[in-house]
Order: sequence, then structure tokens, then C-alpha cells
Amino acid sequence: MSQPTVSETIRRIEEQYGTPLFVRGPRKLTLTAPGEELMPLAEQTLASAHAADRALTAVTGLQSGVASFGLLRNAKHYAMADLLTSFHARHPNVRLRVVGVNSADVADLVRDGALEAGLVVLPVDTRELSVTPLLRDEVVYATTFPSRTGPMTIEDMAAAKLILYDAHAGWRDPTRRQLAERALLKGLTLTPLIEVEQVDTALELVAAGAGETFVSRAVATSPVAPVGLRYLPFEEPLYDTVALIKKESTMLSPATKELARLARDTLANTRTAGSGRRTT
Repeated sequence: MSQPTVSETIRRIEEQYGTPLFVRGPRKLTLTAPGEELMPLAEQTLASAHAADRALTAVTGLQSGVASFGLLRNAKHYAMADLLTSFHARHPNVRLRVVGVNSADVADLVRDGALEAGLVVLPVDTRELSVTPLLRDEVVYATTFPSRTGPMTIEDMAAAKLILYDAHAGWRDPTRRQLAERALLKGLTLTPLIEVEQVDTALELVAAGAGETFVSRAVATSPVAPVGLRYLPFEEPLYDTVALIKKESTMLSPATKELARLARDTLANTRTAGSGRRTT
């Protein structure tokens, strides 16, 4: 709506109800008491108009717009590059804003409205979020030490030279969080000898004999995994659950909705292709 149209509409309302909505000064407008009462209703009307526009765009097709989406840190091991390539090939005029950070941070960004939706590993803080689990991937213990022969216990980990990744997120990281909770139940703590940001770096340090770490099966079977590492299960099996999240009671834009749909399909195909090493 153009500025003259808005001004004319406001004047008509003022004339109809016999009360000004603004105090018009030489340089600015100030809301009157009736104007302040009307403002929340005007904002609701504007929000409804935006929602209607998004719905119409969904009907007419994805010819423009922006898809904003968050990805878990190790998304490349779940064929997420294929997801983005496929989406762009289908909708070349749609802009993509994809943020790859730790799952705990993806959840915060979606809850705060900085991103519309995302893929995360659970558990994360799910307040105000709608959560749809999609895939479960076993977490295994990576080592080169010959003395490690059987399933790992939390007691073993508490005494180990741990090399942990996702240093910035720290114990907010979902997998670390699960292990920390297990240790707490046993009256133990897990203290890393070395912390790095990338899982690739952690695995290289493990391969060099500096310590041990844990990774998902998707990482363990990927090209980034160095030769010579052994992967042991946990005595109490441990899993990363990959889930799709969005803010509760919020309609996704058509572009993000389509990207989320393709993400689900990509993970379903990944799960089928890796059925020998993952469970659902």
C-alpha cells in the first residue's frame, strides 16, 4: 500500500470516529491513546495479510522467496549437500540461507525466529518448538588403543584421554549432553584432554594416538574417517536422533516448507542406503 493510500485511510478512520490517531508534529507523528489501542489490532491485521500472501505464493509456485534453514554440524555426513543441490536445481530463483552450527545453536536460532526450521540432533531445548524425529544413528567410540577390546562403559570413558569436538558448544552439544547425564548418574565426570571444533580434527588426533573420541556411524563410515581407527559400541547403546524442528504454531514460508520436505526425503533415502549400520 502506498504512503498516500495509508494516509488517506488513517484520515477516514479519524473522521468516522471523530478522534485523532496521531498527534502530528513538524517532524514526527505520536500515537494518541486511541491510536495506541488500535496498534495491536493493526499489527494483527498486517500479520494476517502476510500469512495470506505466503499461502498464495505456495499455490502459484516457488518462483521467488527465501528458504532459511539450520543444519546440524555434521550434516554433510547425511547427504545434506545433495539436498541443497537438488533444491536449487528445482527452484533456481529461490534464495537459500542455510546455517550449519551445533544442534543446540540451531534450536536457539529457530526459537528466536532467526531461522524458520532446521535439522538437529536430539536432545536440545525444545521449548516453543515442534519436533519431528526422522532418523536414529548409533554413536560409537573411536580408538587406536589395543587394550580396548569390548563395549565401552561410562566408567571407561571417565578414565580415558578424551578428545572432544564442538568446543564452542561444549556440554550443550546433544551427544556430549547424553554422555554427561550418564556419567552424572554414576557419580562421575567426563573431562576432555583436548577440545577442538571439527570432528575431522578430533579423528586425526585419535589416529595419531593422542586420545579417544566418539562419533556417529555416519561419520565413522565416511571418507573423513582416518584409516586404522577401530569403532566400539557402548555397553549401553547410544544414539543420535536427527529431527526436524520449527517454531510451534508458525506457518513455514513455501520455500522453507519445500526445503524441509526434501530434507525428510533425503534422510529417508540415507537411512535406507545405510540400513546395515543405522536403526530407526
